[in-house]
Amino acid sequence: MMLLWKLLVLQSLMGCLAESSVLQSPVFTKQPGSIVYPVETLERNREVVFSCEAQGSPPPIYRWKLNGTEISPKSGSHYSLSGGNLRISHLNKDQDAGTYQCLASNSFGTIVSREASLTFAYLVFSWIFNEYPTFVKQDTRRFISQETGNLYIAMVEPSDVGNYTCVVTNTVTKTRVQGPPTPLVLRSDGVMGEYEPKIEVQFPEIVHVAKGSTVKLECFALGNPVPSINWRRMDSIPFPRKVDMRKASGVLEIPYFQQEDAGTYECVAENSRGMNTVKGKLSFYAPPHLIEKPQDVQKLIDESLVWECKATGKPKPSYRWMKNGENLESAEERVQVANGALSISRLTLSDTGMYQCVAGNKHGEVYSNAELRVIAVAPDFSHNQVRSQTLVKVGGDALIECKPKMSPWGVVSWRKGSEPLRESNRVSILDNGNLRIWNATKPDAGLYTCVARNQFGVASSTGSITVKEPTIITTLPSTLDVTVGESVVLPCQVSHDPSLELKFTWFFNEQVIHFGSHGGFFEKVGGQHSAGDIMIRNIQLRHAGKYTCAVQTKVDSISIAVDLVVRGPPGPPTSIHVEEITDTTASLSWRPGPDNHSPITAYTIQARTPFSLGWQAVTTVPEVVGGHRLTATVIDLSPWVEYEFRVLASNTIGTGEPSKPSKQARTKGTSPKVTPANVSGGGGSRSELVITWEPVPEELQNGPGFGYVVAFRPHGATGWMQAAVPSAETSKYVFKDESIQPFSPFHVKVGVYNNEGEGPFGSVTTIYSAEEEPGRAPTRVRAKSLSASEIEVSWKALPWNASKKRVLGYELRYWSRSEKEDTASVQRTVGNQTSTIIRGVKGSTTYYISVRAYNTAGTGPPSAAVNVTTKKPPPSQPPVKVMWNTSNSKIILNWEQVKALENESEVTGYKVLYKKNRHSRPNVMETNTTSVELALPTDEDYIIQIKPFGEGGEGSSSRQITIPRIPGPNAVGSASKVSTLSALSTIALSFTARTSL
Repeated sequence: MMLLWKLLVLQSLMGCLAESSVLQSPVFTKQPGSIVYPVETLERNREVVFSCEAQGSPPPIYRWKLNGTEISPKSGSHYSLSGGNLRISHLNKDQDAGTYQCLASNSFGTIVSREASLTFAYLVFSWIFNEYPTFVKQDTRRFISQETGNLYIAMVEPSDVGNYTCVVTNTVTKTRVQGPPTPLVLRSDGVMGEYEPKIEVQFPEIVHVAKGSTVKLECFALGNPVPSINWRRMDSIPFPRKVDMRKASGVLEIPYFQQEDAGTYECVAENSRGMNTVKGKLSFYAPPHLIEKPQDVQKLIDESLVWECKATGKPKPSYRWMKNGENLESAEERVQVANGALSISRLTLSDTGMYQCVAGNKHGEVYSNAELRVIAVAPDFSHNQVRSQTLVKVGGDALIECKPKMSPWGVVSWRKGSEPLRESNRVSILDNGNLRIWNATKPDAGLYTCVARNQFGVASSTGSITVKEPTIITTLPSTLDVTVGESVVLPCQVSHDPSLELKFTWFFNEQVIHFGSHGGFFEKVGGQHSAGDIMIRNIQLRHAGKYTCAVQTKVDSISIAVDLVVRGPPGPPTSIHVEEITDTTASLSWRPGPDNHSPITAYTIQARTPFSLGWQAVTTVPEVVGGHRLTATVIDLSPWVEYEFRVLASNTIGTGEPSKPSKQARTKGTSPKVTPANVSGGGGSRSELVITWEPVPEELQNGPGFGYVVAFRPHGATGWMQAAVPSAETSKYVFKDESIQPFSPFHVKVGVYNNEGEGPFGSVTTIYSAEEEPGRAPTRVRAKSLSASEIEVSWKALPWNASKKRVLGYELRYWSRSEKEDTASVQRTVGNQTSTIIRGVKGSTTYYISVRAYNTAGTGPPSAAVNVTTKKPPPSQPPVKVMWNTSNSKIILNWEQVKALENESEVTGYKVLYKKNRHSRPNVMETNTTSVELALPTDEDYIIQIKPFGEGGEGSSSRQITIPRIPGPNAVGSASKVSTLSALSTIALSFTARTSL
């Protein structure tokens, strides 16, 4: 018993120390690799070294195994250890070839390295012909097998006679060994005839190929003629680009072998005498590769362990587990190995050690290491104290967890205050050590201590229970009934322990209400600590539903729900159908939408067409569609028009949203009823009667095939002439007949028709036929220049005689001397006007002018052209140095004389324009001097401009002058920039450019 106790203490101490950085289980830092040894060097060096190195504390010790049997490096043995490295001297090819493994051990356990093989060098074969360095070249006739070393010649020729020497090359050292020469002679006793291929070099029926390796298949045949060698797959899959067929197709080489390369391959040898084949299967295999490895773990006594170990490979790997370098046997029921997983239940200290998962198939094994530490620990609450305070309400349940760290698990007891806890039907210590109290009362408050014991020690942790008054919602559940647009308060009031903080949370249809969002409809209004009321403003139909107030404290939570019914206008009706339609009526049916808690009292029907401006109310039968009706007939529709209908429902609260539109339905056609408006005409060419009208809108045509019937007759005649116009968009008809006299009156009326029949004619109106243009030219044409830009023209009017060549006005054509007449400008007068003024012409320019009469038929002959020269242009220089002063409510203006330039008309005077503001009409004063006195009312601002003029017209204006209001007599004018000129208080202004008066 004492020995067991010491062992447990030692293991516990080791477990605690292992948590520090001092001790460490062995971990390989270098593992042995496979060695290929040159055969011919055995007589010289005869020594190899396998490397092995591991970290650990205490430092690991090393052992080695050959083919699973431990090696004993004794004195005099050809095995020796240097650290973890194994040195093998005096190599023996037969005894030392095999698989080696390194084992590293310390106080935590033993780990085994991967396998490493010792093999002896590969050989390469070649042949010398006669003497070095002439080597035999391989081609379709000659082949050297790297499997046997033999040289094959498919068909011997005289040139092949000679000595052949086999050369074996070491692939590691590149050294060569030559065999004795072999002579080749030709027999003289006969000639070999032709024969079919005979395959001498074959590959095995099954070749196992590792994933990612390179496989080479040899195939060569003897024969006469020399056979050709070809390769193919029996599944007809073409060879990928990586496949190399070389040496005249005697070798098939497949690098980077993968699963898809596996299959049956065939070598075909063929000549003119026949064909022979050989087949072999390439079988794919993959050494194991770990994809899930166990990790180091630390466990307490009696806990459970599960390690997963998974590997890929082909064939599918099998698994075994090793502990401290030895195969783990499942002698105990608590230790199980299944599908690579290791599970150990009810861990003991003896389970501590180094474990290795070994996954293997016939092509190799892989190892994965993990350490298991099972520790013994005295009770410890340092990482998991009993909760310092547990709050519970009166009548509630309390659970105090006690989770000390100890291994093995011991005994847990509780104290209340300083006394052992007495269990009852309300107070119980659970199997896991936790304390549970049901239906708590005030006396349950106090200090509670959890005490944990095992064979290594005892520890305790203390916390308190505080019992609070429960929270109770005093508001009763209810159902609220409101109307769209109203506001409502949802109450939530509670009684609670005053020492606890309350948290109110509201839910709408199970979703939390976030105040400040939701469009601002929701608002907290509870002003008291114990109230969580909210208000919903401007309620909409979407706000109907279940509202829940949840109240939470540190010890309890409670909630109450209220159902909110929102009454509003009805929802949109559904299933709108046109049951029957005529030329002017449509029978409709529909289904009611939701009434939104207020019965539907009436329905309204609206319609729209491609010609209407949106939806319009329509007339129905019955005139008022009550809320209980689901059908109605729409009347007064237009024939042959596509209609859509929709229905709106109303109740005492209002009218709801409209239904979706019905499918388009066209009313039936009928003969037209509406005639064209604004029938008129006249004008046109000689012998024509032009009749015009406004086309009838499409929605009034009543059917397809719509057109017009034009009827007309000379004034005083009894019979009507008629013409059909078959286009609904046409708005004019022209009748031409040489017998029509100019400007003759006709009675005209326009009717309508469509495919359904003829409609009415419109009222009769009088229209005149085309007239003739005036036949004479005006006389006594006179022209006079009024200024540089204006010419006055006059003429004698023509009479409108019985020839009906009436005159509607006169047309003036004018052009300058530098222009051609056909580019002349045109100006027209209206009526019997016999003079006009042409404006906008150039100064000092000669113009030619002719006049002709016109009417609807065109213009008559022109008068003889007259010419006139316009006056010189007006002065281009504006008045400058404008000054002003005031005296006795008068404004005195002075300016400098304007001088005309050489080609300008002389200045004969000045115009002074003044007004109160920009929008009023200006007053004008003329003067032939350079000063003027204006008597203007005081207390008003004035705007003034000065223009020179001469016989060429008005010249350029001075800059705009603003004279501020005069506050009283003898006031001196001022501006933003002023300077005193003299003792008379005359002021010169510096003005900025303004818009001209």
